[in-house]
Amino acid sequence: MITSPSSLRRSEKSRRATLDAALELCTEKGYGRVTVEAIAARAGVSKKTIYRWWPSKGAVVLEAFAGVLAGVTPFIDTGDIEADLRTHIGSLVKLMSTPPYGPAYAGILSEMHHDDDLARAVREQLVDPRVDAAVERLRRAQEQGQIPDGADLPLAVEMLYGPVYYRHVLRKPAQDEVTVATLVSHVLRSLAAGGAPGPGRLG
Repeated sequence: MITSPSSLRRSEKSRRATLDAALELCTEKGYGRVTVEAIAARAGVSKKTIYRWWPSKGAVVLEAFAGVLAGVTPFIDTGDIEADLRTHIGSLVKLMSTPPYGPAYAGILSEMHHDDDLARAVREQLVDPRVDAAVERLRRAQEQGQIPDGADLPLAVEMLYGPVYYRHVLRKPAQDEVTVATLVSHVLRSLAAGGAPGPGRLG
């Protein structure tokens, strides 16, 4: 069966409308009160259409959030790893402090503890690709001599992201620019000092 270009355009329009509707409703109602029925009604599509593309509400919101996250928190490379990490972490903090993205992601993180499929999707679609990209950016800095050869790069990523998630999940005030700069500086200094050995890494 050959799908016509017009059908593909309609499908993409419906998909985009569904993702936008999910985020809009998270802003208006909060993640916990959003239903697939409400998303379908707002997007102008059927529940059947949504379930054909996504297995759950969480999967819809996850795709919407992941698409925005990748666009606004790139791993830039100006040649200065400390400045680039401040930019990256600062952008992440700003996104997670802005409705609907922060509340939506908090809802996903909560629901994934009761939904193994969603937990797997979060790792595969969001966490693993972002960690890989972060490690690659640190590896380039390592090749440039800005990070010691023996540094545990995956652990460094956990050290950078951990405080951001900690504050977000516990609904503590988000880091400001000074706090982000201090976090990045401490992590880089710990790598220069040797840090913790790789085999002891958590996760």
